[in-house]
Amino acid sequence: MHKINDYSKSREYFERASKVIPSGIYGHQGPAEGCYIPVEAFPFFSEKAQGTYFWDVDGNKFIDYMCAYGPNILGYNDSDVDAAAAAQRKIGDCITAPSTKMIEFAELLVDTVATADWSFFAKNGNDVTTMAVMASRAYTHRKKIIFFKGYYHGVSPWTQKIDYAGIIEEDVCNNIYLQWNDFDAIQATFDKYKGEIAAVIGQPYMHGNFKDNTLPEKDFWQKVRKLCTDNDTILIIDDVRAGFRLDIAGSDHYFGFEADLICFCKALANGYNVSALCGKNFLKNAVSSMSYTGSYWLSAVPFAAGIACITKMREQNIPKLLNEKGTKLKEGLINTAKKHGYDLHVSGAASLFYLRLADDPTLMLHQKWIAECVKRGVFFTSHHNHFVNAALSDEDIAETIEIADEAFTEIKK
Repeated sequence: MHKINDYSKSREYFERASKVIPSGIYGHQGPAEGCYIPVEAFPFFSEKAQGTYFWDVDGNKFIDYMCAYGPNILGYNDSDVDAAAAAQRKIGDCITAPSTKMIEFAELLVDTVATADWSFFAKNGNDVTTMAVMASRAYTHRKKIIFFKGYYHGVSPWTQKIDYAGIIEEDVCNNIYLQWNDFDAIQATFDKYKGEIAAVIGQPYMHGNFKDNTLPEKDFWQKVRKLCTDNDTILIIDDVRAGFRLDIAGSDHYFGFEADLICFCKALANGYNVSALCGKNFLKNAVSSMSYTGSYWLSAVPFAAGIACITKMREQNIPKLLNEKGTKLKEGLINTAKKHGYDLHVSGAASLFYLRLADDPTLMLHQKWIAECVKRGVFFTSHHNHFVNAALSDEDIAETIEIADEAFTEIKK
């Protein structure tokens, strides 16, 4: 049996944080966001990380299936990526004139990503999804954007809803929200707003929160692709979360079509802060015309890390490796749930899986099971997709299944 974690120091640090930081920990990694339920089961602050593990400030060790919410794809502190970053840091990082590492990184992405004729670099996923929408409007001289309900494309006002704090009608008045996989609705919307739709933006498959993840129906993306082409509308794929976990050439390539613009971040440099917008040549001038940059966007260290990360992912065929590990974990968790009489849904890609215990529609039972796993050293969250990294071993998977088994026993009490 695994010991139950104590989080005394985490709570002490959170009290300090709450006095000087809004929400104590803001955003998706904070206890107010809705993924840490019940909050008493979760640590709030980490001390260190290595491979597939992190340790919190109380010394508890976790097998980490959040992977820093995606950036950890090779393993924390990967020696090859860190060595490349350290070598670059010795000679320069944020400099008045950019390093030629930027060129090398762009060339590597163009050679790797199927749809990429060029690459533009920023820092966060939000930076490049925003640029993709702006570039689409610059190119088409249109305003309207089609979204799929359940999306997440960042935190800029255009990505949010009218009833969110700080959002005004003008921020979202050109947003059109449609159901995922409903091509007829997309066709009808194009007919209704003929010549007005600048872009369709979507994740490669629906990996939203609080419900099972859903793959595209047969030929869905191919039909959307043709519709966009026929109407001079830009097709944007937000590959920030799934990028390189399904296909090293991009998730659009995995599903058999080509986006006009594709957005990457998270796994791009194994935790070094860089994002990339890649796109087709016909959009290059539109991107060049835009005033869009940041003080740290041309820093060389993340470029060096990204080159090492992409190179290693290509050499190791990371999508195949992660799928194999994720499939083994998925099958083990489902079988363990069945042993206890529970119906555990594991949806989405095996390398980017979503968990839902379907025995209670209120999700309370699911949250209790997740909490019991976390308290014993497996870091899941209640309502977010999870990530597999290359450092995850068969022993880690076996221990995860053991802890899941103990958690099922506990909730049955």
